[in-house]
Amino acid sequence: MAATVQEKWCARARSVLPAGGFGNFDPNIIIKEGRGARVWDEDGKEYVDYLTGSGPMILGHSNPEVLEAVQAQLGLGMTFFTTNTAGIELAEVICEAVPCADQMRFVSTGSEADMYAMRLARAHTGRTRILKFEGGYHGMSGEGLMSLAPQRLANFPQPVPDSAGIPPAVRDDVIVAPFNDIAFARQIIAEHADTLAGVIVEPLQRLIPPVPGFLEALREETTRHGIVLIFDEVVTGFRLAYGGGQEHYGVTPDLCTLGKVIGGGLPMAAIAGSRDIMAHFDIDIVGTEGFTYQIGTLSGNPVAAAAGLKTLEILRREGSYETLRDKGRSLMNTLDTEAEQFGLTATVIGDPVLFDVVFADAPVLDYRDCLRADAGRQNAFNSSLRADGILKAPMKFYPSLALEDRDMEVTKSAIASAMKAAAAR
Repeated sequence: MAATVQEKWCARARSVLPAGGFGNFDPNIIIKEGRGARVWDEDGKEYVDYLTGSGPMILGHSNPEVLEAVQAQLGLGMTFFTTNTAGIELAEVICEAVPCADQMRFVSTGSEADMYAMRLARAHTGRTRILKFEGGYHGMSGEGLMSLAPQRLANFPQPVPDSAGIPPAVRDDVIVAPFNDIAFARQIIAEHADTLAGVIVEPLQRLIPPVPGFLEALREETTRHGIVLIFDEVVTGFRLAYGGGQEHYGVTPDLCTLGKVIGGGLPMAAIAGSRDIMAHFDIDIVGTEGFTYQIGTLSGNPVAAAAGLKTLEILRREGSYETLRDKGRSLMNTLDTEAEQFGLTATVIGDPVLFDVVFADAPVLDYRDCLRADAGRQNAFNSSLRADGILKAPMKFYPSLALEDRDMEVTKSAIASAMKAAAAR
């Protein structure tokens, strides 16, 4: 049988790309086109898209207003390596929206943003260690890749590197705690306060919401000991609410990182925070010893800024978040109902703006609870969805505002079939 178009592209990819892909997603699927809430692969197979570029496409693909804004900027120039008006305007909008943001700096990726946030915490406090929570994703830096998805569970607070090539010295400056354990967090922060520069946390860790009082406890303890509290809002920023997780949960950190949504689908991320900490980017204020060096060829790129400005303008419109949450809540209810219909022990976790089902028989409060889920059922569920034209990450639905009634109907039907497949596993 002759190879399909997609199979031919996969063969070409394997010759020039390690593991045959970009490292982000299943390399056996190559997307050619996206419009609204749908994408098409190189063989023409159509999917309802809940991957949404891993989150940035909150408006859906090829939004006409965003395309118009990008096209207008392209006619003026693609990048300059200088400050530009689109970037300044986007910074103003972000600082007005995000509670902790007196000032901000642009970078190109969330990984960069998290790295700089941790560096700022060290510059500001003069300490070296970072506390993170097991299962939390904070980018591709050495610190970020400690105990993200450890295959070997260590006793807290010992970190486990998730990648080869990370020097032991990096591990020595990271300590790890379980997410949602208020007593443990208070204890570990107090015990290591003299060496802790910062605590970095996703306010919604992957899909696990904070238990009541957890984020508040982190805020109290870091304030008490002069430690910088960092919210990684690369995922939750402008998704959980217009002001992000800190608006949604009512807890304001010292610094936050942003990405995905703020670039409207183009490479754009940021570090934002209080004026006194952000001052470490200004050598005239802090002097040589306190200066945190930060540059990037595409930081504040005007095309990405134009896309971000238009995306945030659309999100500010009346009813945008209500609509997004209504769509997500409807799908979460379908996951619950269909799991019950097929007699499956399952828990729907997350928030209506990002969620999934976990085949576990107990509440999911941290990373180790996720490990107890039935991986076989999860794989069967996801494989069935893919076969029925639903594109999603292995553990996440990202709904978009582009979802139409027909997309929801297709998705709900596919969920029913996927639950049947999971039950047969």
